[in-house]
Amino acid sequence: MHPNFRLLATIALLLSAEYGAGAEPPEDQSVTKELGTVRSSIRADEEVVFYRTCGSYDEKHGTWRLPIHGIVYEPEEDSWRRGAVAVSVRKTLGLEADGVKSEFLDRRLRLFLVDNEGGKEIFVRIGDRAYAAGTSEANGHFQATLLLADDDVKQLVETDKDGRWLPFEAVMPRSDERRFQGRVQLIEPAGLSIISDIDDTIKHSAVGDRKALLANTFLRKFQPVAGMPGLFGRSAEQGMAFHYVSGSPWQLYLPLAEFLEDEGFPKGSMHLKRFRLKVRSMATVLVSQEAHKLPAIEAILAAYPQRRFILVGDSGEQDPEIYAKVARKHAGQVVGLFIRNVTGEAGDGPRFTAVREGLGDVRFELFEEPESLSEVVREIRSSGGQGSGPRAGR
Repeated sequence: MHPNFRLLATIALLLSAEYGAGAEPPEDQSVTKELGTVRSSIRADEEVVFYRTCGSYDEKHGTWRLPIHGIVYEPEEDSWRRGAVAVSVRKTLGLEADGVKSEFLDRRLRLFLVDNEGGKEIFVRIGDRAYAAGTSEANGHFQATLLLADDDVKQLVETDKDGRWLPFEAVMPRSDERRFQGRVQLIEPAGLSIISDIDDTIKHSAVGDRKALLANTFLRKFQPVAGMPGLFGRSAEQGMAFHYVSGSPWQLYLPLAEFLEDEGFPKGSMHLKRFRLKVRSMATVLVSQEAHKLPAIEAILAAYPQRRFILVGDSGEQDPEIYAKVARKHAGQVVGLFIRNVTGEAGDGPRFTAVREGLGDVRFELFEEPESLSEVVREIRSSGGQGSGPRAGR
């Protein structure tokens, strides 16, 4: 295989590949530090991105469990490696160096070619206190879970149309005036939440077509599935919380977060997959989506045992089977499965007949037009988050 095509194949396959959800963040790292005594070990040529997470409330102890997750990297804006790869990919795709598509390619490809920084100790400021937020691993990721008293959190909460948030920022060296900020969404113990896939569920990706997937990811502006921003927006207005669980890699976090914001999707926690471009064997890429999505979804359910959940996905890959497995295991918590039919399969065909088996009262909806789900969502919400049994759909 020509090296250019090997690179493209690797990048295309990574969008549906899984290298593990990553270890759970260590518990209770909420040791308060004096702000003047600690600093994150970030150099001037390094950057920090905080991923959007969700906090849960412990009613028994009156504390909030606040996950902090982010990455440290050096952009390598002018590195010869990025330039050489970009030139090679452009030639392979037949793109001119000054073309619009080439600009998209350069911006998105560089996200995979940064120099991830390990061994960086991170401190975050919340209010007038500093907290240890973990030390970055070789892939640049750092994680920690802070435990803060409800009384302390109440004083710092920010509220917008998508919910309540606790802001924080990295404690930087004294000579560094940059600000790297993040927010944790505060989700109440009880209520109704939506866990949604991204690719081909709310964003056109064409995961089943590797060439189209590559183009939609690296060469074009992300396009929303018509009707999904409105459906999710109305659901958020009714008080629902959102979690986006996707097979897309963390390297695409920034453009995906921008896409959600620009298209009017509700803000929510992001749960993507870890991926390293240094792949020696294509066989290591072909790993089931279940290896990432199943533990990610179950971790969300475990954090909010009193909440009820609607799972939204598409029929292009394994969403129906993964979601049904979750629903059978967590009867009572999962009240709805909404599957966008991108494969044109019949609702009463063998695949979806098997998916519906054993769902009990969980509402199953196979849809093409998101508007058809608005009334279903209202029914579930008005019934206190209870489903009404499987339906064949279209």
